[in-house]
Amino acid sequence: MSNDNSNQLRTRISEAQSTFAALNDSFIEVVEDAAACAIESLKNGGAIYFIGNGGSAADAQHWAAELVGRYLCERQPLNAHALTTNSSTYTALVNDYPPEEVFERQILAHVRANDIVFAISTSGNSENILRAVSAAAKVGAQVVGVTGKDGGKLAAQCDICFVAPSNDTPRIQEAHLFFGHNLCEIIEQAFVSE
Repeated sequence: MSNDNSNQLRTRISEAQSTFAALNDSFIEVVEDAAACAIESLKNGGAIYFIGNGGSAADAQHWAAELVGRYLCERQPLNAHALTTNSSTYTALVNDYPPEEVFERQILAHVRANDIVFAISTSGNSENILRAVSAAAKVGAQVVGVTGKDGGKLAAQCDICFVAPSNDTPRIQEAHLFFGHNLCEIIEQAFVSE
């Protein structure tokens, strides 16, 4: 193993440890609040929608899959959707409309007042995410932001927001994954006995 790679890996481990060490009671409160809203929505016939770009789109798909399938326990499938997965809809929208509308139009088509939207953006400034959040608010859905850095514009537009304590995109994404896994676990626990 080269010394340069070893030093780089030690640095990355240290950065990740610092990010996770910065998660405190406010992280716990945000995850619990977001999960409680999602559970209430599901128990009242609502749905959970996830949106994001790039790596955040992968998180959206991952978290929806954990809820439709299972995270840790067998239970009923839950009504969760990633609006990043229908390639025909997605490509038609970016072909026929400004790309900033790709999630906004899907939100307006599918999301209702008793639903919840998880908007994932490392910067909190992705225009297509911001427009979707605005659309979700217009239909009366709750919005949970999952972001980083200073929260960007997204943080101010959400009912609940997790801002990963880092300015570094890879560390933000790692914290988002931790958020998502804990979110799915708490939601799942509410449905295991049903």
